[in-house]
Amino acid sequence: MEPKKISSKKYLFSFIITAIIFATAIYLSNYFSQKKLDEIRNIQDKISIDILSSETQFSLLEQSLCKDLGTGTLSSELGELENKLTYTENTRGTNDPEVSTLKRYYSLLEIKDYLLMNKISEKCKKTPLSIIYFYSTNNDCLDCEKEGYVLTKLRETYPELRIYSFDYNLDLSAVKTLISINKIKNELPALIIKEKTYYGFQSIEDLEKIIPELQTLKKEKEATSTTATTTKRD
Repeated sequence: MEPKKISSKKYLFSFIITAIIFATAIYLSNYFSQKKLDEIRNIQDKISIDILSSETQFSLLEQSLCKDLGTGTLSSELGELENKLTYTENTRGTNDPEVSTLKRYYSLLEIKDYLLMNKISEKCKKTPLSIIYFYSTNNDCLDCEKEGYVLTKLRETYPELRIYSFDYNLDLSAVKTLISINKIKNELPALIIKEKTYYGFQSIEDLEKIIPELQTLKKEKEATSTTATTTKRD
């Protein structure tokens, strides 16, 4: 009888230890999952607030004078919004309903900014530097990710450059109309620059050649930097 009692106690002890480990694992898993969800919700709330702020600025900018309109107006905020949206999309997946809603909302915001810049161009006789970029997240565009990195770097180098990026397959009538108007084929990545469409991967060097104004901006920045360095030495 004694060996059986010892054996039973051993099994009971093992069961209790296993149960504790299992319960702890479930608790930790739920804790970290909830923490990650809270982080994502915070990002979503921030995106929603930023979008509302940008929409309000649209109304203000439409009433502004030409001298009050800077070349970087809203462009940096659109870039920040895109970065947050990309993070949320990578975290939750492209098929997540909330991500899809935010993506459609952001795309509409981009189109509104594009139309606003056209109005400014007519009103102030200024042609803003811009690129309209179409990509795909369906794993059918091998160069889209690379092109995205190139455009991000280009926007960081030239804040004056406005880059509007759209998911070619996004279920949004405004984006589909933009594709239809410009007769964009499903040969991605595709970029519209000065009303001309370019298909396939474009490097930074390629884009700087296509948009000679960027070279002018680069020379101006280099001249400013040289002057500032000379002034410091003096």
